[in-house]
Amino acid sequence: MQNPEIEQPLKLRPRPSDTVSVKIPLDTLESLREVAKSRDMSLEELLRFYIGLGLRQDLATRFGDRILETTAKVLEQHIASEEERSQILEEIMTKARSHFM
Repeated sequence: MQNPEIEQPLKLRPRPSDTVSVKIPLDTLESLREVAKSRDMSLEELLRFYIGLGLRQDLATRFGDRILETTAKVLEQHIASEEERSQILEEIMTKARSHFM
């Protein structure tokens, strides 16, 4: 069994990458540089962090939307009442929102 007090090295596998060029307003770029410096990161690291964060949020939203669409289709097969299906979906969305906020 591993001792949790012993620091384990972070194992990152290299992934293929490409370079892109993006125009960023100068004032925004300056703000990004300041934030990167305050986080002890390079500008490139900060940009990759922000892109990854936004991407994960969008992918999670898309996944949630697909789950709701699938749930709606299953409810249609088992519940004839549109009103009852809508109430169930609304309850699911309300509970999901309160769970993640």
